[in-house]
Parts: sequence; structure tokens; C-alpha cells
Amino acid sequence: MRATLDAVDLRLLSALQVDASRSTAELAELVGISQSVCWRRIQRFRTDGIIKAQVALLDRQAVGLNAQVFAEVKLSAHGRTNLSEFSDAIQGFPEVLECFVLMGRFDFLLRIVAEDIKAYERFFFDKLSPLPGIQEVNSIVAMSEIKSTTAMQLPGPG
Repeated sequence: MRATLDAVDLRLLSALQVDASRSTAELAELVGISQSVCWRRIQRFRTDGIIKAQVALLDRQAVGLNAQVFAEVKLSAHGRTNLSEFSDAIQGFPEVLECFVLMGRFDFLLRIVAEDIKAYERFFFDKLSPLPGIQEVNSIVAMSEIKSTTAMQLPGPG
């Protein structure tokens, strides 16, 4: 269910997506509201689940994670009955940053980071491929990153 957000909410959420470390006073001034109103709106966003978390976004290469791989995973017909088992297993792999259920030829798309291709190979053979029900894994190595953002374009008020 979509939350009802007014124009001020949307400006505030956009500002938070750019830099959530700003003080409430800075955010309030930026969107043109009082500090107390700003604080209450941010608390409402948290309570309503609009703000899921506030984190520090790290540069993966600066911390030694130089390989980024996208893995398309297809489960066997029998394996499809165990989608939740696969999903649960993936939750326990810190190398997997994102996992999506797909429609089409593959069942899942994983975004995986590792120190290098050798580390991805170890992950693939030791953790991913032994999972039950896997029929096929297509690994796609990202050579360079053209765009990476966490900021979403927000719809209009409504």
C-alpha cells in the first residue's frame, strides 16, 4: 500500500536519500519547514516503514571487494518446489548483496561481491553450486560500473 505523501514529504525524502547524515536543522531549512515538524515527519517515515534503515554506503573497491558478479540461477523442476529453501540459504551468504526472484528463463538474479574472481570461484564451488535443486548458474562478471545509486526518483504527491 502506497503511503500518502505530500510535496514536503517528497522533498524531505529526496534530501534524505542524498545525505541522511544531515542534521534535522539542516534538512528542515533545506525543505522549508521547522525543525520540530521535520523531526516528526522523519519519525513517521520510520514508523510507517518508508525509511527502512540508515546506513553508511561503502566503496566496495576501497575495502578490497574488487569483483562484482551477477549470477542468474535456474532451479530444476523439482527444485522449484523448494524456492524458500534456496531463498533461506542465500540469506546466509554475506557475499550476496541482492537477490531477486525473476520471471523468465532464470528463477533468481544475485548480485555478488568478492575480493577477486578467484574468491568468487571459491564462493561458487563451495557455497552456491552445492545448494540442492540448482539446475543452472550463469555468471556475468561486471567489468566496470557506469552508474550506481540508491536514490530513487519519487512519484508526485498523492
